[in-house]
Amino acid sequence: MNIQTIVDDFWAMRAQGVFYPPQWFDRLTLDQACRVQLGLLDKSLAAGERHIGWKVGLTAAAIREQFRVHEPVFGYLLESGRLQSGAEINLADWQGAGFENELCLRLGKPLRGPGVDVAMAQAAVDSCHPAMELVENRGDFTAQLAVAVADNVQQRAFVVGPQVPLKATADLAAIECTVRHNGVEVAKAKGDAVMGNPYASLAWLANKLAEFDRGLEAGQYVMSGSFTRQFPLVPGDVAETRFSGIGEVTLRIAGR
Repeated sequence: MNIQTIVDDFWAMRAQGVFYPPQWFDRLTLDQACRVQLGLLDKSLAAGERHIGWKVGLTAAAIREQFRVHEPVFGYLLESGRLQSGAEINLADWQGAGFENELCLRLGKPLRGPGVDVAMAQAAVDSCHPAMELVENRGDFTAQLAVAVADNVQQRAFVVGPQVPLKATADLAAIECTVRHNGVEVAKAKGDAVMGNPYASLAWLANKLAEFDRGLEAGQYVMSGSFTRQFPLVPGDVAETRFSGIGEVTLRIAGR
């Protein structure tokens, strides 16, 4: 199948509010889906968006087993989706929303595969932010994983707290994340939930992007993958996540 033809079809359907085009159900490989996603990124940039980074998903082994895939997936981040901690958003035009709890790594220098290892990934990072990824449930992610990857893996926005410099020896695997949803603690986890180490997630991303002749640039953000499961968001919700030694990030949803 011609990838550009598929990209053009996804783009046209997106303009109609259809993000999971049914004509492509059960027809795409994950490799094709990644190429479609990158083609849609290029169209977004041509339309005036600014590309500021990437996200990694399916970083937990149990979730990959659930979806019968052997590796994580990636998506892109746009400037229009970046929010500061404490923001309030309205879900009126969202098709179902949720939040995941992640470190947002900032690249101090370029990183390009193949052959990137954890130590190389760590050396490329100069700082991080406590963060949440805001996902939009635009279709049946479980039933149509390849279409979901083409549609940028549910990405809609991300929330970042204050930037924190990272020492070269920073142990992100030991960082503890505590999540409160409407004032109630709902989860605790450590960074080792993300592929054993969030830097491993970054290394995987650099090597994977190299398969598509892409790389990470200095100044870009990378959402490492969630420390915890995803939590739903509805009007009136307040989400708060604290990362030990890093800081806190909060989000409010406009009331009912």
